[in-house]
Amino acid sequence: MTQTTHAGAPGAAPGPDEAAKAVSGRQVSPLRKLARALEPVPWIAPATGLILFVVIWPVISMFQTSREHFGSLGGDMGSAGWSNFSKLFDETDLPGVLFRTVVWVVAVVGITIVVSLAVANLFNKQFPGRRVARWALIAPWAASVVMTSIVFSWMLDPSNGVINVFLHQIGIVKNYNAGNAAWLGHPVPAFCWEIFVGVFVSIPFTTYALLAGLQAVPAEVYEAAKLDGASPARTYFSVTLPLIRPALLVAILINVMNVFNSFPIIWEMTKGGPGDQTATTTIFMYTLKESDIGEAAAMSVVNFGFIIVIVLLFLRASKWNSSED
Repeated sequence: MTQTTHAGAPGAAPGPDEAAKAVSGRQVSPLRKLARALEPVPWIAPATGLILFVVIWPVISMFQTSREHFGSLGGDMGSAGWSNFSKLFDETDLPGVLFRTVVWVVAVVGITIVVSLAVANLFNKQFPGRRVARWALIAPWAASVVMTSIVFSWMLDPSNGVINVFLHQIGIVKNYNAGNAAWLGHPVPAFCWEIFVGVFVSIPFTTYALLAGLQAVPAEVYEAAKLDGASPARTYFSVTLPLIRPALLVAILINVMNVFNSFPIIWEMTKGGPGDQTATTTIFMYTLKESDIGEAAAMSVVNFGFIIVIVLLFLRASKWNSSED
């Protein structure tokens, strides 16, 4: 007769279920739980502190300032409610400033992406002096944007600017110090030159971002497309562009953010003038602070709202928030 050993008999080895129950039944002290919960803190504390100090606190302070009333000497006179926003939206120059900001961002980013894509494709090919050309492209990026803007202002000087001297020599500018030589004295030419400078300083970074994407495309993909009989144009639009899409999206997003918040180019070249006819929202906000700090803070809040909307629309359009890609 076979003797059956019961689970609870003395000396019997505990089964798997009983071992699991024994482990799960162990009491973990609250102090140990707290220690485990705080283990990641030393690693994330520096980044969290930086975000709180550089991003969150200024945003909160900006919102608070936009609802305060300030005297002529800059003293805080108490709460102003939403009156600063009401004054801002009553500004006659605001619609033109908003429209000009859209034109500024679309023009600079659009031209920059097209030109940079062409330059990146050129730099992705082998040709004599390619290394020198790549190094030369870094110069506008390495130089200060303020310095670049000032240099272009000197070059456009109506009396002896290099650009006007050249245009005079080829017959486009008839007389120095005349109306057609004062490029920065008229809204449309001034704004066009500012767009040119904006593109000039944005091309280096964008080109290198797209070049990194192009160099990451495997050569086998092009060989397969060639075997399938695809033309160079078809290969570029059906193979190259889809594969560099991540680099292209990053370049567009960073450029939109930088150009929207750009200040030195327009300020150093025209200070938003004549009048406010070349001002964007960033320049308009800066000029408002000279007369009303609260209204300028309200313009900052509007700018911040625009940034949030731009980022959300961009992420939506690029489908970065989906798992399809």
